[in-house]
Amino acid sequence: MFLNVIYERLIYSSGYRIAGVDEVGYGSLVGPVVTAAVILDPAHPIIGLTDSKKLNEKRRNMIYEKIINQALSWSLGYAEPKEIDELNILCATMLAMKRAISSLSLKPDFVLIDGNRGPSLPMASQTVVKGDLYVEEISAASILAKVTRDREMKNLDAQFPKYEFAKNKGYPTAFHIKCLEKLGVTKQHRYSFRPVKNALHSIMLRSDCVSNN
Repeated sequence: MFLNVIYERLIYSSGYRIAGVDEVGYGSLVGPVVTAAVILDPAHPIIGLTDSKKLNEKRRNMIYEKIINQALSWSLGYAEPKEIDELNILCATMLAMKRAISSLSLKPDFVLIDGNRGPSLPMASQTVVKGDLYVEEISAASILAKVTRDREMKNLDAQFPKYEFAKNKGYPTAFHIKCLEKLGVTKQHRYSFRPVKNALHSIMLRSDCVSNN
């Protein structure tokens, strides 16, 4: 909790507008990487903020509603599969973070970013390892990004039900890998990721064998 004490002093004693930023979907094989930026209102604290992965779906959704209703400002940023393939996942994530921050209705004075890498920004910023656990603004961003992306994956699940995206969220589970091998890839897959590349290569080999016969 030592980090939290430091950041509370910085945020609430100085009167600065502090934005927390986090991403979801970095290691997924399908769909966008989703980022969120949140400026909380110190006059309306939100109870229960923590790393989104430590909350069950019901609790996440409840806190999500509180965030969008009580935060001073919040926004989302996306990088789509095509951008991820063109830029690489790290650069695409940095781009999505910039989009989220620039879309805030209030300009932050300082930005706290989960992890150890952040984009170049026009305002002061700092990365925080495990920030989604220790910094409430980043916790709020992680919840917004997680709920938003999970809903995106449910929509994809409706389009491609055999892949069970609502369950695996597009991550490289054993079931998802088997689906790639058996069913092939969708337009929403990230073609630059190795398991997807391997599936495409296998499909091409099978096609060559059929055509040669």
